[in-house]
Amino acid sequence: METISSGCEIVHDNKENIIPSSSSSSSSAAISFSVKSKTRLRNKKKRSGNGFVGDAWGVFYEMRRCGFVFTQFTFGGLLSCECLEVWRGMYLYGLIVKSGLLYVDAFAGTALLGCFGWNGCLDEVIRVFEDMPNKSLVTWNSVISLFGHYGFGDDCIVMFRELMRIRVSLSLYSFVGVLSGFVREEDLESGEQIHGLMIKYGLCNEVSVVNALLNMYVKCSSIDMAETMFDEMQVRDVVSWNTIIGVLARSDRPGKALECFRSMNKDETLPSQTTFVSVINSCTVLKRLYCGESIHALLIRKRYEFDVFVGSSLVDFYAKCGRMGDAHRCFDEIQDKNAVSWNSLMLGYSNASGSTSVFLLRQMIRMGNRPNEGSFSTVLRVSFKTELQQLHSLLIKMGYDDNEYVLSSLVSSYAKNGLIDDALTFAAETNMMLPVVPSNVIAGIFNRTGQYHLTQKLYSLLKEPDNLSWNILITACSRNGDYKEVFELFGQMKIYQVRPDKYTYISLLSVCTRICNLDLGRSLHGLIIQTDYDTFVGNILIDMYGKCGSLDSSIKIFDEMKDKNVISWTTVMSSLELHGRAYEAVKKFREMEILGFLPDEVAFVAALSVCRRIGLVKEGLELFEQMKSKYKIKLEMDHYILMVDLLARYGHLKEAEQLITRMPFPPNARIWQIFLDGCQRQRHAEDLALHI
Repeated sequence: METISSGCEIVHDNKENIIPSSSSSSSSAAISFSVKSKTRLRNKKKRSGNGFVGDAWGVFYEMRRCGFVFTQFTFGGLLSCECLEVWRGMYLYGLIVKSGLLYVDAFAGTALLGCFGWNGCLDEVIRVFEDMPNKSLVTWNSVISLFGHYGFGDDCIVMFRELMRIRVSLSLYSFVGVLSGFVREEDLESGEQIHGLMIKYGLCNEVSVVNALLNMYVKCSSIDMAETMFDEMQVRDVVSWNTIIGVLARSDRPGKALECFRSMNKDETLPSQTTFVSVINSCTVLKRLYCGESIHALLIRKRYEFDVFVGSSLVDFYAKCGRMGDAHRCFDEIQDKNAVSWNSLMLGYSNASGSTSVFLLRQMIRMGNRPNEGSFSTVLRVSFKTELQQLHSLLIKMGYDDNEYVLSSLVSSYAKNGLIDDALTFAAETNMMLPVVPSNVIAGIFNRTGQYHLTQKLYSLLKEPDNLSWNILITACSRNGDYKEVFELFGQMKIYQVRPDKYTYISLLSVCTRICNLDLGRSLHGLIIQTDYDTFVGNILIDMYGKCGSLDSSIKIFDEMKDKNVISWTTVMSSLELHGRAYEAVKKFREMEILGFLPDEVAFVAALSVCRRIGLVKEGLELFEQMKSKYKIKLEMDHYILMVDLLARYGHLKEAEQLITRMPFPPNARIWQIFLDGCQRQRHAEDLALHI
């Protein structure tokens, strides 16, 4: 016993000073502890790393009680446990400072950095780092990685430059740490500089560093560069493949993600759960049922169907492909279900059976899973009157009554079920101090019910309106005839640096059309040109210029539009008719048909209106027949009114009367008035002929 103990302790005494503080304290009990617990002390770090914090802490206290002097390795074992609470880390911090180990070398201080960093205590991280007189490369890398983990890219690059300035040799982890901090488009330039430095250091074949670089380009929205980097990689691992497949799956190219997955299999790289989640999501977006089923079979061979993330993706895939039976079976196979799993199943059933979604929510709660805002939003969207109040009580009980997304769904559900008064109760209560999203929902109800003054009152109390709020308020003022206020609000948007979108410009251009203010419309057009406006805005511009008297501008915008739709053709036809160029409008209609655009009921209204203006009775009758026989369009009252007007206006009273009698619905007063006006014109013409 004496020999074993003294042999171990002599080594530690000479090198690490782990001995009792005085010889008198070397009692038999202490020596017995040293022998019996030697294995426990050696395994302390391993046990703490595996999460046995209580056991490691107990050994530490027993060690201290027996009078052993601590070394940096003692603290390193405890502080390396990610589950260590902050208060214990602060306690150890005090002991490290008191024992002077913070100033001996970098080991204990670096361990402290990790402990505080895992718990988000960055102020303590900075304090410890500044107090350390001796910093190793591991110390610098730890701080850089921590700043990167929390998204402080600017601090990462400052630390990295300081590390280079003191001429410490950089390691792979230095580059990995600094690259992890670049997560915004604004960080791309710094990331490219690090990329250049990597090339200089010859690290382009180090897979861990290149993976970090690939991830940086993805997060900084440089997808093309990420693809180029991936194609040039000499060595790829599963992380490389997952990064590129994941970004393609989330982009507008999910088909390319599936192609990469096939290449990954040819490369004989084993896919992980993350890989399967990305490719299943790609199949979901593309609605490729056969492809998704093939991937499902493959992951069953890998026994990943029990994984909660893979299983949830399968549930979502089958649900969105209309295969609810398969979705439910995949859900049942998930071993540890979470809120995402339940939400995926509830969302799938919400499109087919709202009552099933409500039942699943109840079952979710009974099984001990706590619903989140997505759970309530999904169920509220499809709930009926009988369930709505119960759900309302439940979400209040579970503390979601102040969640703006849940409140928005609740208000929308009340409105959808015709309970407008209940929806607006939120506005009557609390003096309208609601979050922005439910406020937007309520304002939308006000607008739909014509209560525009209440919309304005609502937003006057809103502290932080978003882009949608401004658009709803501008729409309310426009519909209420408060045109001056519309442009005042637009000016305030610019002052508050709220970027207008296409819906903003649509409302503003509509006002210009109503007040026939061409100069104001041209000014807005100048602002719109600076943005990438779409076909919808282009159609509004065509209409604005046509109705404000500038037909040439209207036609010019139409001709320059790359992506025309049937509304574009209909709008330019109406502009031509308005300016008396009806024959050109008919020509546009025929041109639209030749180019393969299928006219809708509105396009036929415009075409029949042109025929009525210039008396093209034969052409009008042909169009009317084509609506039924060729295009299978359901005839509405507006179409019959135009045809009766065309026939009666140009003397075909008998045909007009026959058309009225064959209508699938009873004629209204308007159509009889048009027919009688035609009869009167015919009588005047006959009287005039008799006088002549």
